[in-house]
Amino acid sequence: MAQWEKIKQDFPIFHSEKNRNLTYLDSAATSQKPKKVIDAVTYFYENYYSNVHRGIYSLSEIATDMYEKARENVSSFIGSASPEQVVFLRNTTEALNLLSYTLGRDLVAGDEVLISIMEHHSNIVPWQFLEERGIKVSYTDITEEGKLDMEDFSRKLTPRTRIVSMTQVSNLLGTINPVRVMGKMAHDNGSIFIVDGAQSVPHMKVDVRDIGCDFLAFSGHKMLGPSGIGVLYGKQEMLEEMHPFLGGGEMIRTVSTSGSTWNDVPLKFEAGTPNMEGAIGLSAAVDYLDEIGMDQVRDHEMDLIHYTLKLEEEYNIDDLVSYGPRNPDARGGVYSFNMGEIPPMDMDSQFRDNGMVIGSSVHPHDVSSSLDEADVAVRSGHHCAMPLNHRLGVVATSRASYYIYNTRNDVEKLFDQLEKIRKVYDHGR
Repeated sequence: MAQWEKIKQDFPIFHSEKNRNLTYLDSAATSQKPKKVIDAVTYFYENYYSNVHRGIYSLSEIATDMYEKARENVSSFIGSASPEQVVFLRNTTEALNLLSYTLGRDLVAGDEVLISIMEHHSNIVPWQFLEERGIKVSYTDITEEGKLDMEDFSRKLTPRTRIVSMTQVSNLLGTINPVRVMGKMAHDNGSIFIVDGAQSVPHMKVDVRDIGCDFLAFSGHKMLGPSGIGVLYGKQEMLEEMHPFLGGGEMIRTVSTSGSTWNDVPLKFEAGTPNMEGAIGLSAAVDYLDEIGMDQVRDHEMDLIHYTLKLEEEYNIDDLVSYGPRNPDARGGVYSFNMGEIPPMDMDSQFRDNGMVIGSSVHPHDVSSSLDEADVAVRSGHHCAMPLNHRLGVVATSRASYYIYNTRNDVEKLFDQLEKIRKVYDHGR
């Protein structure tokens, strides 16, 4: 049995009677959980569950130690210089909202935030909140191949650009952005540089010191961990200077009727009872990924996307069109596609005349439903990236996204079913 088939055996969901034929291709939305992660959470619940940082009894002290060791483990996984630079939150979305709120307090009318047209809504909407105060949000465009337009990025990086916030990997195109280069450009410009690592940290080696970013955000549930746990990495001095995001227990040092003072970083940003079990489960997920090796994870997904693009050409399914770079080295394990074309949709004026108007004669929802009947799970819709859909000239796409429990057989099954779907819809014309 091949390595990746053996890995699939570690995931209980694939063993159940209901899911014995399941081909799960929606890991960009959320990943399945290996037994080691499930067992780690169960062990904590059954043996050491109690609140952390607050009790002087042994159960609480052990729980606190487990929670803080999880922080150390995650810190090491992303190359952070200190566990104090790792803040546990709910997910990437909360981390980016925290940054918008706290960093946004120091912005004034006329300041600019630079993001890209390929961002997830979580890296768009929080910055748009600032526009009511006169802060401008600018969008870097993409090339016809779906890569970030670095010339456009350079043009839009102005003396008024205070913050640059970019995804490392697009959740729709799979495009891997040159965050190290962008970070240097941002810092040379005097800008803060933020990386959305939701689609990168689970799938490739990410080292925050090598990237040189000021902040990095990612979610545990996309990297084999539980839901409800996420991470914000930040440079120590910047975290210490920032205002808290939420107020309440744990994040305070003193409270009186005349005011409050804040706890040390990272606890300053962890108000209320934290997701202890989530952090412990995420730590187990980190251990699991470390055992495989993130370079091996990346190589496996490059092989799957290479095989996907190869089968796309070999099957040559009528009207099938996909999006993103054709070079597997330049993209993650995400394959977004449509089956057919539609007339141009009404797009934002700045992206209307781009010559990339492509659509679907078989709606992505119909594609997804048809694949589901064959036990193939893919996502359909706008994938929380509506501005990018508009830029591409589509309403929605179908998206297959791979992870460590997928194999070439899954890719073959996907294309076998797409070929059948095309024939069914052709017959119905």
